[in-house]
Amino acid sequence: MQRILWAALVACVLSVAFGPIVVPWLKKLKFGQTIYDLGPQSHKKKQGTPTMGGIIFTVPGLLVGAAFSVREGRLDYLPMLLVSALGFGLVGFVDDFIKVKLKRSLGLTPKQKLIPQIVIAIALSVWAYLNPNIGSSLIVPFAKTDWNLGWFYIPVMAFILVGTVNSANLLDGLDGLCGSISMIDFACFTVICGLLAVRSPENAGNFTNTAVFSAAMFGAIIGFLRYNSHPAQVFMGDVGSFVLGGALAGIAMVTRLSLLLPIIALAMFVSSLSDIIQISYFKLTHGKRVFKMAPLHHHFELSGMPETKIVTMYRLITIALCLAALLGFAD
Repeated sequence: MQRILWAALVACVLSVAFGPIVVPWLKKLKFGQTIYDLGPQSHKKKQGTPTMGGIIFTVPGLLVGAAFSVREGRLDYLPMLLVSALGFGLVGFVDDFIKVKLKRSLGLTPKQKLIPQIVIAIALSVWAYLNPNIGSSLIVPFAKTDWNLGWFYIPVMAFILVGTVNSANLLDGLDGLCGSISMIDFACFTVICGLLAVRSPENAGNFTNTAVFSAAMFGAIIGFLRYNSHPAQVFMGDVGSFVLGGALAGIAMVTRLSLLLPIIALAMFVSSLSDIIQISYFKLTHGKRVFKMAPLHHHFELSGMPETKIVTMYRLITIALCLAALLGFAD
């Protein structure tokens, strides 16, 4: 337990200390955000705000998570978690770099972003499938049973990984929104992994180290929100949202709790679903829209709801959903 708490605390302190170094550096490099022309007009004032700030929590979170997770020379699930976070994060970094370098709102094309994501997701899915402690089964929330997918596990898990990463990316549209939701989700996973470590002595080391990794990400995001909460001094960028999505999906993968993601990370999946509905309806009706703008948080914004109120609403709903998810693990 102390290792989990120390990981969160150290990552938080390092993230807070890292901010005053990274933010001026991004400003000096002129890595400013280019605002999408068709976005909410209120976002125009954010033009030029430093982006790629996800580095602020990525470096402390992953370093502390790795350092505190290694025990007696054992790595356990750590390599998978790092590959999931850093692999997807690298795709986001390239996308961000193109945006800031060419001073445009679009970086990689959808195809250029999706192909490497699929490759990383398939590699991770095969890796997990071949791991004797993970295999092809998923835990069904609240049912206290497993669902063995067999070889079909690989495409299903790849879909979950890619879907979670892109959902996190779509959620990153308001100051502090994606960071706040991810922070709560990591806190939830930390508690769940701690409970699983107690209940599964034969696999306690794996679950404890996963809890430590999750706690480090939780602490690092707390520090990052010091600079990302409204009004944001820095945006996390795709590098940040891709790391968060990859880390969350990675934790769910190694704990076999991927089916829990639609509950605790509902805000992320609603962002994706609203985007899919908007695009599909637009094409089917030749120009009509379901929402004023997608993802859904922008619809609320254009409906007159203040940005801070939207973020608070999303936070409270996520906390309630995480508490509901924890009921499934209560004695």
